[in-house]
Amino acid sequence: MKIAITAASGKLGAAIVKQVLKIVNENQIVAIVRSPEKAKSLGVEVRKGDYNEKSRFDEALKDIDILLLVSGKDAPDRRIQQHRNVINAAIDAGVKKIVYTSVIGESQGSDFSPIVAGNRQTEADIKNSGLDWVIGRNGLYIEPDVEYIENYKKAGKIANCAGDGKCSYTTRDELGFAYAGMLTEDKHNGHIYNLGGEPITQQRLTDYLNNAFGTQLIYEPMSVEAYRRERIAELGEFMGTIIAGIYSGIRDGAMQFDSDFKTAAGREHISWQEYFEQLQKKVKDIL
Repeated sequence: MKIAITAASGKLGAAIVKQVLKIVNENQIVAIVRSPEKAKSLGVEVRKGDYNEKSRFDEALKDIDILLLVSGKDAPDRRIQQHRNVINAAIDAGVKKIVYTSVIGESQGSDFSPIVAGNRQTEADIKNSGLDWVIGRNGLYIEPDVEYIENYKKAGKIANCAGDGKCSYTTRDELGFAYAGMLTEDKHNGHIYNLGGEPITQQRLTDYLNNAFGTQLIYEPMSVEAYRRERIAELGEFMGTIIAGIYSGIRDGAMQFDSDFKTAAGREHISWQEYFEQLQKKVKDIL
């Protein structure tokens, strides 16, 4: 069995490689990336691949049995065809199974919905490929909030339009663990898993961050319109609109779901109490 993982130099891809290495030998794993030099530290074979070029994947997927397709980051209209390039290359190369990292959310009703709809189209393309498949619908990563802590400190607050809505956050390491099992265990074939941890509000997230970092941040709710304007001013039209759509989705309940993590991973998702206690220890060790 040989497993290929796309976008393996990215944070999620690298987390998946790390966990799969605990199950199979390094010579059974291939990292597929656009810039091979960025994946040298993974300790596995590296091949060049670009979602825009099917011919690249025709080469990259030779002798591959199972493919982990990490969802691309391009605009939805481009992303669908990019993913089809990879799926079609997998079919042509004789790949037996595709595991896809999709996303949670509603395909209509918010500024984030076009992203979700694009992912749902790729899910349909994979189901119709004739290959075995497993689909994970990832909750939002919690790490960006942790990594943004210095900005939060400067502002003295976390401000967005999520209000009292709850979000079933997850972490890349937890997802890596779940996807490793989904890749290597046939019992998952033909299943769609919603992958997330305990749903929490922005106020609860603020409390956890305060405990971990010794800060005194407050949570300040904003209107959707004001938050969208702020995000667009900082990030540009496309990304600012998407981020605003995510947080309005949290407000409306689209990011809170019943998680299938235990079924997919064989154990419970890490609790946020434990996660932030571990983070607090790391912060103290650094200081």
